[in-house]
Amino acid sequence: MIHKYIAHPWHGINIGDGAPNLVTAYIEIVPTDTVKYEIDKESGHLKIDRPQKFSNVVPSLYGFIPQTYCDIKIAEYAALKSGRVVTKGDGDPLDICVLSERSVIQGGIMCQAYPIGGLRLLDKGEADDKIIAIMKDDEVFEQWKDITDCTEAVINRLKHYFLTYKNIPGQEKPTCEITNVYGREEAFEVINKSREDYTNKFLK
Repeated sequence: MIHKYIAHPWHGINIGDGAPNLVTAYIEIVPTDTVKYEIDKESGHLKIDRPQKFSNVVPSLYGFIPQTYCDIKIAEYAALKSGRVVTKGDGDPLDICVLSERSVIQGGIMCQAYPIGGLRLLDKGEADDKIIAIMKDDEVFEQWKDITDCTEAVINRLKHYFLTYKNIPGQEKPTCEITNVYGREEAFEVINKSREDYTNKFLK
């Protein structure tokens, strides 16, 4: 009977047999969205987290990698690589930005993506990494194998979005900071550690 129901996007969808080289991404929001959607952790349905406060919009497909979690292992790794005090992971699945030449007009979908790097973001001291990936079989971007293949403009757009999407005008101290932009192999390590955190949280 249980197989007649849609799987929970976080817990019921497989990360993919090819992980961390090829992962499943669950897309929550797309560049045309004027509100921020995110998964409801209990039900698995998409919900409106908040309207986008300002004019910035996410410059890529944005969602998370199923069966991952950002907790102790992610925080320890972020502290090691950034040299900062990282109190904990943000308690959410690992975020992913998926680049594609094609327009995708809605979230609540899955795709396969190749991680090529990531942004090490700290949100009020919590580790909140953003994996950067290329949609599988994308004819324009599939030649990008590592973050060094990306144009500077693409990286700057992603950085700008995450550095500003929570800021309030007049706020003295920014909410988020990016300590590192890292490549493919480090992205693999982040994914693997988030899988460890997931196992320790939900499977033990």
